[in-house]
Parts: sequence; structure tokens; C-alpha cells
Amino acid sequence: MKNTPLTEKHISLGAKMVPFAGYNMPVQYEGINAEHATVRNGVGVFDVSHMGEFILKGENALDLIQRVCSNDASKLYDGKIQYSCLPNENGGIVDDLLVYRIDELTYMLVVNASNIEKDWNWIQKFNTKGVEMHNISDKTSLFAIQGPKAAEALQSLTDVDLASMEYYNFAKAKFAGVDNVLISATGYTGAGGFEVYFENKHAEEIWDAIFEAGKPFNIKPIGLGARDTLRLEMGFCLYGNDIDDTTSPISAGLGWITKFSKAFTNSEALQAEKEVGVIRKLIGFEMVDRGIPRHGYEIVNAEGEVVGNVTSGTQSPSLQKAIGMGYIDKALAKEGTEIFINIRNNQIKAKVVKFPFYK
Repeated sequence: MKNTPLTEKHISLGAKMVPFAGYNMPVQYEGINAEHATVRNGVGVFDVSHMGEFILKGENALDLIQRVCSNDASKLYDGKIQYSCLPNENGGIVDDLLVYRIDELTYMLVVNASNIEKDWNWIQKFNTKGVEMHNISDKTSLFAIQGPKAAEALQSLTDVDLASMEYYNFAKAKFAGVDNVLISATGYTGAGGFEVYFENKHAEEIWDAIFEAGKPFNIKPIGLGARDTLRLEMGFCLYGNDIDDTTSPISAGLGWITKFSKAFTNSEALQAEKEVGVIRKLIGFEMVDRGIPRHGYEIVNAEGEVVGNVTSGTQSPSLQKAIGMGYIDKALAKEGTEIFINIRNNQIKAKVVKFPFYK
């Protein structure tokens, strides 16, 4: 089990620690609902240093990214970020990721913790033109400071005007007295905020500085439990649940990051799928009757026939109702359609709704 540089700090703060993607991670501190509300209404800090970071450098770096990623990275400029995925050769997804353009010849890819080795090997397989690749995951820490008060809480720590930084843009600057910190207007919560990347050796001083600066805003540490409920309220996919090696980006509703203006892995088959139309589709649903949907539960129609499966589900702290995501037959994917979730052999009524759940 790997630790992040702040594992001891989390334990001292009373965090409940769990194994996640090979790391010892804080799942909650004071409780998921309270932490969820802190991020939605104020500001909270996640230690997400388990995520993976790769640097790709050289005149063929963009070419390699274009061949392995579904989105069109030629649209990026210095300081711009793009959400993308790595399609596999069988219609599924190797991983979803963020692509950062540092400069014309240098890019950073941010990948899921559980897929670091898999993604590295996958990209390396296509690196036929000598792109310099560096896996900096073990040297890099990442904090996500999320919530509507994030910019205000962090502003005293940097000269970068955080309030005016546009979503999916970043800057490299001094932050909390540390040089060369990458400050990114991104997050996985839908609550606004920033993610900051830096060398491991600065983790404790940056963490402490964030909490000192955030004191007037009642800033708090937040665990992975609330990260999951926050992303689910926004309808954001979680790799391993809602997307995986068997799910197509088209059926997962990721057509918007699948650009056929260039060739990439399996692009011809995915384009054909988009033109013909998918058989099943990732939908959001909310429970009409009482019951909490969980990953793997069957979705059935009024006749009791299995028409799909739940990929993520929870009791939404913001909405005070149970919500979920899942794949179902396209014919039933229309908003308002009545479906049923098989919960302990009982068919519990639900209805299809539009993403995001939380508006």
C-alpha cells in the first residue's frame, strides 16, 4: 500500500483511512454529508496526490497525443486544459484523462490512480517517433481546493488573479511561497475551485498555508467519500464504474470529447457507431420510491425484464433523494421514462432524468 506525503497528517486529523487504487487514502473526516455541504457551499481541500501525471516532450508530442486521445489536442494553447479519453482497439476506454499544454513541445497528462501503469504502457506502445516520456506520478503531489469560496480563500497565497482564471485554464506561478506550482482551474465536484500540482517535498508547507489562508472561510479537509457524492450529483463519470475497457465513449455520452477531425485509436469504428446510433446509453435516474441504488444492481422495465445495470448510485446530500447512473437500452433512455431498480429482489420505481442532477 502506497502512502501520499500527507498520510500521517490525515491520520492526525482523525480521518478514516481506506485502501483506494493502491493508496492509503482518507475517505472521510467528520462525515460525508457534512463534508459534501462544506464543498457545495464553502471551501474544502482534497488530497488527491494518488493521481498520475506524465510529461510528454518533443516535436512529436502533440502527434502522439492526437493518435492516442479522442479529443482534438491541436485546439490547445499554452495554459489550456482539455478533457479527453484513451480509446482502446475494441470500442472501450483505457482511461479518461486531462491534457495540459505547458508549451508547444511540452504536455502533461493527468490520469487515474488505478490506471497509471496501464496508461503508461498503452501510450508507450504508440510512441514510435521518439517522444520523451516522464512518469512524474511518484514525485508529484496534488491538492484540489474546491467550492464557491476557493478563489477568495487562496488569493493571498499567489499573485495569479484566481477569480478571473477561466475554467480549464492554468498558470505556473509562486504559490504559498513555493516556486513553479501549477495552479489549475479544474475539479471533479462541479462546485468550482482549483487543483494545485507541486513536488512532494512541499506538501506539508503548502497544506498548512492553505489552511491558514482559508481559516476565515472555515476551510476543511475533505475525504474521497464526499468527492464521490459531489461528482455523482454532476453526472461526472468515474473510471471503473461508469466507464471502463468495455464501454464506448459514444454510449457513455462522451461524444463531445470524441472528435473525428483526425484519426485516433479505433476512430473509424467509433465514428460508425456514432452514425448508426448506440444500442445502450448511459443515463441518469432518480428514485421515485424509497431505496438506494448501488453499483451492479439490475435495471428492469415494468415487465421485470432486465434492460440495464446501475454503474453509480447514492443518496444525494444536496438533493435529499437517491440518484444513480447506469446503462440501459436506448429505447428507454428518454427523460421521464419510468424504470425500476432491483434492490434486494424488490423492483423499486425510478425515472430517467437529465444530467446534471444538481443544477
